[in-house]
Amino acid sequence: MQLAPTPSPQSERRRWAALIVVCLAQLMIVLDVTIVNVALPAIQRDLHFSQADLTWVVNAFLVTFGSLLLLAGRLGDLAGRKRVFLGGVVTFTVASLLCGLAPSEGALIAARFLQGVGAAAQASVILAIIVTEFAEPAARARAMSAYVFVSVAGGSLGLLAGGLLTEVLSWHWVFFVNLPIGAATFALGRALIRADRGLGFAQGVDWLGAVLVTTSLMSAIYAIVEVTTHGWTSPEVLGAGSLAALLMAAFVAVEARIEHPIMPLRILRLRGLVNASLVRGLLVTGMYSTFFLGTLYLEHVRHYTALETGAAFLPWTLTVAVLSQGITARLVERFGPLRVLTAGMASAVAGLLLFSTVGPHTSFFPTIFLACFAIGLGIGNAFMPLLTLAMADVPAADAGLGSGITNVAQQISGALGLAIFSTIAANHTQGLIADGHELTASLISGYHVAFLAGAVAITAGIALAFALLRPGDRRRGLRLAPAGAPTNLDLEREAA
Repeated sequence: MQLAPTPSPQSERRRWAALIVVCLAQLMIVLDVTIVNVALPAIQRDLHFSQADLTWVVNAFLVTFGSLLLLAGRLGDLAGRKRVFLGGVVTFTVASLLCGLAPSEGALIAARFLQGVGAAAQASVILAIIVTEFAEPAARARAMSAYVFVSVAGGSLGLLAGGLLTEVLSWHWVFFVNLPIGAATFALGRALIRADRGLGFAQGVDWLGAVLVTTSLMSAIYAIVEVTTHGWTSPEVLGAGSLAALLMAAFVAVEARIEHPIMPLRILRLRGLVNASLVRGLLVTGMYSTFFLGTLYLEHVRHYTALETGAAFLPWTLTVAVLSQGITARLVERFGPLRVLTAGMASAVAGLLLFSTVGPHTSFFPTIFLACFAIGLGIGNAFMPLLTLAMADVPAADAGLGSGITNVAQQISGALGLAIFSTIAANHTQGLIADGHELTASLISGYHVAFLAGAVAITAGIALAFALLRPGDRRRGLRLAPAGAPTNLDLEREAA
């Protein structure tokens, strides 16, 4: 195995500064999801949204963001990741300005579609930039920990920031706040992120494959987000879901036949990437359900303000922050990624089970505090080794595509899990109300069932981890080839 060259002091400072830049971009994306949710009532009053149309303030972003991740990741490999990243930052920042200035429903929704395009371009290459910059195992583990912390912390910080900006200023500022962050990210990224030329377009571009995979993912995400409005068996959901499946089948058939596909199917032979993404998807479904339904519980049952709700999730955020300081990396080094990630997922299950015991008068301490702490402990210990295992065998030339696949898996799993668990909670609540039970008790019971379903999903993820993540891989995340070095798959292709 080749040893990664020791970076010079100047290169060392530059790459850690570059990590801060890409993490800043990731924080901007994650913040945007929850910060907008807090501002929805004010947006509805000001722009006169109907309740059905209001959901598209959120869904418009999710549809373009999730559907373009794969395409944007591959474009990063071909055109250069720095170019795609900076282009995404500019698009996201300009779209944020348009969102804040939007005078009508249509203008805001259109700007949110554009904002999702920019977010996809940024997010799709962030992991690829990290794995190519940090070839040494210990440094990559620390960099991944920082990425995980930002990805997780942004949710609760968004609740705090959204509540504060909406109450003190106006809903427009939940978008305007991105302008100085985006400008700083672009300037620093241009100066600090190492330029890469990419594979180039000399062999042509698989435009047919690009259109098929993007339209397929867009149809799938549209079907998922429409579940809560129209139901699982509605023509809208079934039609979009069927179209997504047909387009994905056509995409796979095209990619298998052409010489230079946009997604070489060899990437699906990387067991670590595929298996770790499946396990991570089950973890994300439980995490998203907790964050969304836990927020509803605190706001609708306990009548917390947005600021109080954000503060309630701080044990979750702060625990991940502490673990990201190298604790998880040292645990992985000592016990191996499989043991650490499954123990973390078990902790997340315990947190969900605690959430399933809350009542109308449950005090924050110890129940809610310990539930958030346990979930933070679980995510902080599980996400980093899962990301490391997923990206371990991805060749440097395909790092953007690998990054896109992991992000798509997370977005699809999160959206699907949220649709499933929200439906479970709503149906259970409506059934109890129809039987004559009191509203608050019915709401809480619906949340309980959803939290338990989330715990079952993560438990299934633990079983899948033991089944799919081979014992021989237990320390693979700490024995990575340097970025650009040939992997086993590269050597197999050369031999062929």
